[in-house]
Amino acid sequence: MKEILSGNEAIARGAFEAGCRVACAYPGTPSTEILENTITYKEIDSSWAPNEKVALEVGIGASFGGARALVTMKHVGVNVAADPLFTLSYTGVNGGLVLVTADDPEMHSSQNEQDNRNYAKFAKVPLLEPSDSQECKEFTRLAFRLSEQYDTPVLLRTTTRISHSKSVVELGERVTDLAEPTLVKNAAKLVMLPGNARVRHPLVEERIARLSRDGVTMSLNRLEMRDSTIGIITSGVCYQYVREVMPQASTLKLGMVHPLPHDLICKFSAQVDKLYVVEELDPFIEEQVKAMGIDATGKEIFPLCGELTPGRIRKAFASIGAVLAPPAEAAPEKLPPRPPNMCPGCPHRGVFFALNQLKAYVTGDIGCYTLGFMPPLSAMDTCICMGASVGMATGVTKVVSDEEKKKVVAVIGDSTFLHTGVGGLMDMVYNQSPATLVILDNRITAMTGRQDNPASGFTLMDEPTNRIDFPLLCKALGVKHIRVINPLDLDQTRRVLQEEMNRPEPSVIITDKPCVLVKREGVFQKGPLYAVEVEKCTGCRACLKIGCPAIEWRPAGDGTRKGKAFIDPLLCTGCDVCRQLCKFDAIGRTK
Repeated sequence: MKEILSGNEAIARGAFEAGCRVACAYPGTPSTEILENTITYKEIDSSWAPNEKVALEVGIGASFGGARALVTMKHVGVNVAADPLFTLSYTGVNGGLVLVTADDPEMHSSQNEQDNRNYAKFAKVPLLEPSDSQECKEFTRLAFRLSEQYDTPVLLRTTTRISHSKSVVELGERVTDLAEPTLVKNAAKLVMLPGNARVRHPLVEERIARLSRDGVTMSLNRLEMRDSTIGIITSGVCYQYVREVMPQASTLKLGMVHPLPHDLICKFSAQVDKLYVVEELDPFIEEQVKAMGIDATGKEIFPLCGELTPGRIRKAFASIGAVLAPPAEAAPEKLPPRPPNMCPGCPHRGVFFALNQLKAYVTGDIGCYTLGFMPPLSAMDTCICMGASVGMATGVTKVVSDEEKKKVVAVIGDSTFLHTGVGGLMDMVYNQSPATLVILDNRITAMTGRQDNPASGFTLMDEPTNRIDFPLLCKALGVKHIRVINPLDLDQTRRVLQEEMNRPEPSVIITDKPCVLVKREGVFQKGPLYAVEVEKCTGCRACLKIGCPAIEWRPAGDGTRKGKAFIDPLLCTGCDVCRQLCKFDAIGRTK
């Protein structure tokens, strides 16, 4: 049976076919859909974790208990999970454990484009890299077998193009001959005290060497001899691009990118006149090939930044005369810019409008609310990584004047606060930072597609569960001043922000309005819609200052600036924010 699946869907299918029992993740584009598909297989216990470190630790526990476990995250999530990952390399596994890292070249939805192949080398674990959806499924199955065969966690690396593109996949059956999970005590292997770790380290080095030797015969790595004038070493989606641009060239397609099959690379290089390495981001393969004493061309002609495309690869080969120069491209049609924006009725909009008015110095975080940086709100000054806003606010208050301390506000979402913000607030209280923290509780992990989290009250399997009580949690951490506000009430929002910013000790403001896109019954209630009374509208444009996509500006017929505002009834959610901005009572509820 065949189906057309995305790479993420195929990985979920591969985990099912491999007999995986547990799947855990923190959502993050481009990896999110993997867990959203494992829930369709009742044999897999699927769950969201508060962060990637916890997700991996859940997977490790399942593995030590004898079950196969899948853990997925985007590339920056591996930074959070690195602590247990590096030690897991020493302990090894019991049941197979596969960690998916979904990298994001070109930063389609990320704050950096780090190359996580480096993690495999750093942690000394094998890394597989599929080139299409069929390989996503097959490599996932194989990764579980390799994990158990070589007693190691296995990294499976995808990129945005592999994660989200679709191709035909041949489906298989779920394996049924796996041993039932059972607890087996083996403290010398699993308790990493220094004495035990020293024994395990040489085994890790031997394992990597063995994998490199065995890689010569593994079906993962494929030598395809064609014209021997040009040989190309490549992997992942770049293999597809190379076959499109250079169909006659010989290729060494690497499915296992770490450790590299040294003997196979030597054999391939000896059979071609000129060797190239085509890979995205870092010269990961290229540097190792050159370290083997093999002459190869890579980043001299291929870009170091951004993702590769067939056009970019063709241009690189054309620059050295290996292919005909690409035809001159026609000037692209100029389209009107469409910057990202918060949704109509988003509960974050009023908070950032007030912060802008108060001229706050806002240490921001990762989520929909990062869009508070965009004009016209223009109310975010820093954004580094998930959870960083809180600690950064504390750091800023340590070095600025007493008057400037009153301007410092950290902003973080509910899911991100639980991800890695709690520790920052603990530090803020412990060290008595006078900063203000705003927790934007919209009851969902909104930016990655509205996934549940410990503050939403539901699990990934859509089962009701305990919902984190933010005021109680903050009180337990020692916060004395906690305010809960309606962020759609602009006067209240501004007043409370001003009061807490002036407070010379830590304080927390919690906004209590759900994301407008939450479809769960009883969470978001759409209010009566609003419309502009044209006769009362003076064209002052005050309503445009909140940047709501539902509000349009319709110029006057004579081309003058004095046009009129218009509220699109298909986009309006009835949030009431625009009405509060109009000083002429030109905005009212529709009848």
